[in-house]
Amino acid sequence: MITSDTLRRIAHFDSAGLPVVSAYVGLPARSESPRAARSRLSSMLSETEATTSDGDLDHDARLSVREDLARIREAAPTGPPGAGAVALFACSGRGFFEQVRLPRHVRDRLVVDGTPWTRPMLAVLDEFHRAGVVVLDRADARLWELFQDELGDELALHDTALRGSRYAGWHGLDERHVHDKAEELRKRHFSRVADTVRTLARERGWELLVVGGHHEEVSLFVPFLPHGLRERVAGTFAADPGTVRPAEVQQAAAKVVEDYERLEEVRWVEDALGLHAAGGLAVVGVEDCLWAASVKAVQLLLVQDEATVPGLVCPRCGWLGARGQTRGPCPVCGAPTSATGDVLEELAEAVIDNSGTVEHVSAQTRLAEHLCAAVLRFPLPAAPSAE
Repeated sequence: MITSDTLRRIAHFDSAGLPVVSAYVGLPARSESPRAARSRLSSMLSETEATTSDGDLDHDARLSVREDLARIREAAPTGPPGAGAVALFACSGRGFFEQVRLPRHVRDRLVVDGTPWTRPMLAVLDEFHRAGVVVLDRADARLWELFQDELGDELALHDTALRGSRYAGWHGLDERHVHDKAEELRKRHFSRVADTVRTLARERGWELLVVGGHHEEVSLFVPFLPHGLRERVAGTFAADPGTVRPAEVQQAAAKVVEDYERLEEVRWVEDALGLHAAGGLAVVGVEDCLWAASVKAVQLLLVQDEATVPGLVCPRCGWLGARGQTRGPCPVCGAPTSATGDVLEELAEAVIDNSGTVEHVSAQTRLAEHLCAAVLRFPLPAAPSAE
């Protein structure tokens, strides 16, 4: 399972000037053969071998990259169809190799750069919410945690007073009293489940809640949740609590969370663009977002998923610019700048390092026109001239 610690460790690797090879390859789709991932990775490695064999790299760098490609080829991933993706990072000249399993598919890509290319991993990590999943009826409840499309261990709650045949054994009670007793026990059961959910949400940091079951019982249960938890209900799904299997729960709950995330992305983009249009603390577009991150002004960064932009980085002061691949002095401190193949990755890492939030947007929104947008902490100072 990918974690923020894994991402941080890889992103902060210091190659001491040697190239780092970063490779992402999706595991076979359900329609592909088990060897499809190896074949796609082999093609990328062959193309990279051809482009790195010229004189652009010195002897040590070429040797390190050659060994990196061989190591990655040897570690070519295999796995069951539809099992996500694998990210591999290598810098043989510094004894560095990492292999990370990703829970969802990412686009095949191989990058040779001075630092590990981690933005696809960041996009995967920030997409996944930690969610609680409840499937219940009037007598039973089953609870799980869903994170990175995997269900945790099941917790079952049973109300023995309501299990079995419909109120069998309540002899001597008329129909109205039976109904009232059943309602009392149902409310007691739902209240107990809600208390358990509240405790687990607090202890485990559940950001979202998904509720499954028969429609009538789900709608009766949700009002028992505390107000703060009701606001976290991402959605519901229909299921027969007595027969539904964990794999079916995982699939249904993951679909609810995915739909919620896409709608959340649309709201974020519309809010940021609306704030910018109204003259508020927001900027739109690559240039302005880079400058905002350079002065540590970004509270929330929205980046179009899988977009890349070449640019420049100042190692001394952290200035970021989308000025193409031509190196020149930093317009802020005058130090030599370094070219990067994806300045949006540098942008995302800079925002995270300064306690901001980064969200990669894969939903179809107006952000595709601008590639990025940011909500700011404070108004930006005038940007320096790059001339």
